[in-house]
Amino acid sequence: MTAAPALPAAWAYMVRCPDGSLYAGWTNDLARRLRAHRTGKGARYTRMRGQGGTLALAYAEPCAGKSAALKREAALKRLPKAEKEALAAAWAAQNRVTLRMAAPADAPAVAALYNHYVANGTACFQHTLASAADFAKDIAAVRKAGPFLLAENAAGALLGYACAHPWAEKDGFAWDAEATVYLAPAAVGRGIGGRLYRALLAILQAQGYCNVYARITHPNPASTAFHRRFGFVRYAVEPHTAYKNGQWLDLAYWRLALCPPPPDPAPVQKRLPAAALRAILAAESE
Repeated sequence: MTAAPALPAAWAYMVRCPDGSLYAGWTNDLARRLRAHRTGKGARYTRMRGQGGTLALAYAEPCAGKSAALKREAALKRLPKAEKEALAAAWAAQNRVTLRMAAPADAPAVAALYNHYVANGTACFQHTLASAADFAKDIAAVRKAGPFLLAENAAGALLGYACAHPWAEKDGFAWDAEATVYLAPAAVGRGIGGRLYRALLAILQAQGYCNVYARITHPNPASTAFHRRFGFVRYAVEPHTAYKNGQWLDLAYWRLALCPPPPDPAPVQKRLPAAALRAILAAESE
């Protein structure tokens, strides 16, 4: 089995406000803190400076714990603006995002990322950690008919992945796909999930798929808002369908129509031409 990655105990970070200023803070949950800033529930500074635009993560530094994060936050606040900007620029260069297709050799990194969600929370219903061998088979199977995309930083570290499995096995479902996206915890809130999904949906549409489905733990406000932004519509909820972490969970079903139902659909194109695929991935890479 591939172990779930250990998360930093805390973070020191900077966000860029719509007016261009940088706010430094600390948190033990980077994704949750970013959501708070963006919804007007964060610091007074970002509430006042965050009107009329989106706050963006500009810098994130893992720390050993609360004490270390507080010290680093204080140091960041004392920095002159030019030094803050230099840190933000260097961090942005190190975290420049590139999208590419996965290969079976990427399975250990993908499994480690997924296992974070197995071990923490209810975004997935799996109880036991997945192995690299499991994901090597899955990547190879997905690539036979659809995309399995990775987002990486400049150092080649995995920031997230998105893939599309067949929705069902019968021949009549050949034009339907199920979308999945997972992000590394430190990549949440940076727009990487949107890049992965835009590329995934563009590839599926170019291949000739008609419908994309998603299954989401209910309630899951962040994932619900994310899918709504892409035009997904919830059409069903299965109550108390899965048990994890001491609770019964509902499962919501979402659908996105990529095109009006064609009267006589052409077969799905299993592989796009390399040039078309490169163009889609390049459009969502930095």
